[in-house]
Amino acid sequence: KARVLTHGDHKMPFWYTTYGDAPEGERSLIISMHGGGGAPVEVNDQQYENQKGLYKPREAVYLAPRAPTNTWNLWHQGHIDVLFDRLIENMIVFEGVDPDRVYVTGYSAGGDGVWRLAPRMADRWAASAMMAGHPGGVSLDNLRNSPFTIQMGGKDGSYNRNGEARKYQEVLLKLHEADPEGYDHWVEIYEDKGHWMDKEDAAAIPWMLERTRELRPKKVVWRVDGRAPHRSYWLSQESPQGGSRVVVELKGQEIHVLECENTDRITFRLDDSMLDLDQPVKVKRGSSYFHIGKVPRKRSVLEETLTERGDPEGMFTAELTVDFRTDELDLPPEEGR
Repeated sequence: KARVLTHGDHKMPFWYTTYGDAPEGERSLIISMHGGGGAPVEVNDQQYENQKGLYKPREAVYLAPRAPTNTWNLWHQGHIDVLFDRLIENMIVFEGVDPDRVYVTGYSAGGDGVWRLAPRMADRWAASAMMAGHPGGVSLDNLRNSPFTIQMGGKDGSYNRNGEARKYQEVLLKLHEADPEGYDHWVEIYEDKGHWMDKEDAAAIPWMLERTRELRPKKVVWRVDGRAPHRSYWLSQESPQGGSRVVVELKGQEIHVLECENTDRITFRLDDSMLDLDQPVKVKRGSSYFHIGKVPRKRSVLEETLTERGDPEGMFTAELTVDFRTDELDLPPEEGR
């Protein structure tokens, strides 16, 4: 009722309205972050008010939060992840939001937040739209399964925002060319616009809404830079370390670990939509196998994966933890095949 969420000493007010008439359980959610940043309270309050009316989607719960702080990094500090997790959970329960249709966008300092939160919380978003923000050197590797659009004024030269947008246009193109089934993206540079794009950036909203989240993709890229959740899609790590990078691919009953840098222990979350849990599951890294056997379904895994986020689509029925330092199997070649 108060429309305020609290985490520790941080309070995040929020405002929302509903557009369209999607059935309960099928509604989209757009989290729209305001600009401002390292500025007086009054400036950020004004930007918050402006964000409320900035976009009018054909269908969605359109929600504008007010950042808990007034710092330059107001949208990508650690408390934001926790507050957004709770916000999404509440919207699923109280407003009938489909957890596979949750989107994030933001303008200026809010765009700075999208640059960071889109890859950091990639498995939360059906798509993300970055408007007029600065990337700050962020990696986009994690966006393999999470569509991303950049909207930028061609004359937005402050902090070289326009130059950074063009650079990341090339980054996304190269990622997609190297992995054609991933990295869905759209970059639009409005050459005659400055920092304010006269709402032409609103074209990104229907682009986002055409996409839905795939929480169990066949291939996952998970790079940890700084703060990170302990799970991404169907992967989990007890204590993710900065600089770690994991690339895995599911092929039938086999999980192929293609890359595994700066981490030795991975938990795979599984269910029967991904493979047949009545049959043996194999985990392979290079030419070596680290697990061959059935993975039991457990109620405790259902409970744990639901409780973590309150996302009913994010529930898994089985999990398998592999330690690549100790679990290599000593098998003759024919057994591996």
